[in-house]
Amino acid sequence: MDFVFFDIECAVVSKSVAKICAFGYVVCDENFRIKKREDILLNPHGAFHLTDRKGEKGIVLPYEYSEFKNRPDFPTVYGDIKRLLEDKNHVVFGHAVINDVKYLNLETKRFKLPSFEFSFYDSQLIYMSYVNDFSRQFGLEYIANALGVEFTPHRAVDDAYATMKIVEAMCKQEGCGFFALAEKLGAKSGSISSWTIRNVSSVGSKKYSAEKAALQKKRRAFWEKVSSLKCRRGKLKNTVFTFSRELEDEFSFSEQAVEKIYMLGGRYSGHVTHCKVYVCNEDDVSVRTQNAKKLPEIKIINPGQLKEILDG
Repeated sequence: MDFVFFDIECAVVSKSVAKICAFGYVVCDENFRIKKREDILLNPHGAFHLTDRKGEKGIVLPYEYSEFKNRPDFPTVYGDIKRLLEDKNHVVFGHAVINDVKYLNLETKRFKLPSFEFSFYDSQLIYMSYVNDFSRQFGLEYIANALGVEFTPHRAVDDAYATMKIVEAMCKQEGCGFFALAEKLGAKSGSISSWTIRNVSSVGSKKYSAEKAALQKKRRAFWEKVSSLKCRRGKLKNTVFTFSRELEDEFSFSEQAVEKIYMLGGRYSGHVTHCKVYVCNEDDVSVRTQNAKKLPEIKIINPGQLKEILDG
């Protein structure tokens, strides 16, 4: 069984179009001994428009863009890529691989080619499961730097090589092969078949998603309660409060406190710029709290001081 690590770069990406300009891959055995590596450059048949996810900051590919004009297009190399990824003796990997699989999907549809049919693992999810942190997406450069892997970002074959090296590094740290690592983390492969994509997963990611969904449900219930409250006459008339996210998510505290605020004539808002009084723990360093501290018109108090106000 061989491992195939691949990466794709595009000249332009949108919801309905992904014009692939580079397909890089590394083939190695289960001990990460490299058998082949190649950077396949493609003519994307279109101009380059490279931005980040927000459509703002430009991405610079480490190629001479003139190189692409004389290269074959996607339909020409489609068969080679398909055989590589669909070989039953190959285990396929990518980093944030769901994006690259979507690009392949879009290109087959653009050129009216048959769908790809293969399974794949995601080094990003494996790393997130390994460090048990699903709070953000870890980029290839971040993980490579954390694990001491050197490479040239956005050169497709180098990204594929870095993907291989970070999987290898995790295996070495655990003293096991990839399949044993995947079993420890409960990592499951994703797949593509008939243009339908099933995403990767792990025990940790499923738990995180379930906890996040439960928290969102509680947050909706909290705001439903806030919207149902009516201001009464009292000493807090025209006073708007906002809590730090930490305190707001401590629902046994926040629900009772907000009820008292409305009973005393005050109101509650989730927007820092709308409040007069901001409540947080003294060691809170969240973005919401930092934003509140930048506004001199907002009074910052701790939960103990809020209790004195509400009970006084």
